[in-house]
Amino acid sequence: METVATIFDRYGAIGARLPAAGPWPRTQRIDSLGDIVDAGHAFVFDAYGVLNIGDRAIPGASERLDRLRSAGRRIRILSNAASYDHAGAVAKFDKLGIRVEDAEIVTSRDATLAHLDDRRWGCIAAPADDLSDLPAGAYTLGDDAAGYDRAEGFVFLSTETWTGERQTLLERSLLASPRPLVVANADLVAPRETGFSLEPGHFGHLLADRGIAGIRFFGKPFPEVFEMVEASLPGIAPDRIVMCGDTLHTDILGAAARGWRTVLVERDGLFSGEDAMSFCGAAGMFPDWRLPRI
Repeated sequence: METVATIFDRYGAIGARLPAAGPWPRTQRIDSLGDIVDAGHAFVFDAYGVLNIGDRAIPGASERLDRLRSAGRRIRILSNAASYDHAGAVAKFDKLGIRVEDAEIVTSRDATLAHLDDRRWGCIAAPADDLSDLPAGAYTLGDDAAGYDRAEGFVFLSTETWTGERQTLLERSLLASPRPLVVANADLVAPRETGFSLEPGHFGHLLADRGIAGIRFFGKPFPEVFEMVEASLPGIAPDRIVMCGDTLHTDILGAAARGWRTVLVERDGLFSGEDAMSFCGAAGMFPDWRLPRI
């Protein structure tokens, strides 16, 4: 079972593959985002650990978004979830009782789709995913080795039905015939109500550890999703965008690399029950602000 310490250590081990940022600020402790509403023209939120845990909205999250909107601040949700299409992302927040407009959501799947060509993609996807937003000819991989070998490239969208045996099939196919692998969710893990789930980034980095080339990661901390958010906020300078997230190596690092300001949310996400600042010190990464909940 993954722990905060093992997850943190793994992010440290793959640090050379992640964006660089710095110099880092001196972190200030605040009680709520209401304390820094004047610090930004736009506030960007991670989902898991900040707005929700699994299928449960974090108390007060939706109300905070509404108060920021009422103050004239722009809202964006920046999620590494790639298991469902954009409409599915909107529907998920509706189900959580969090009011979000279509244009307020940017996902790593959105960024991935913008960079796919028309080759025949073999997809690691959730069973309910019909792949209708992917290029024509995309298909779902399973336990048949031939399916891996006939793909002209791979898109890793979901770990819902992924197994060690399927990981081996993918690795063998890539070693025998190198092709692009697009990892549409760069997260190593996601916080759930019962612990941490392994996400596509975990398996993509295992393949990179094996020396397999041609792997491209989308989602935080990589730049494409941040560029999409910036493009949706014309006229707002990077240092007037505030990223609120629970993970140092994705939310905080990726935003800092773009020149955004950052808030580390400590209570419900990766660092729940931990001394988050000790991990900041160990990583040498520091947010502008930290708080329990938004």
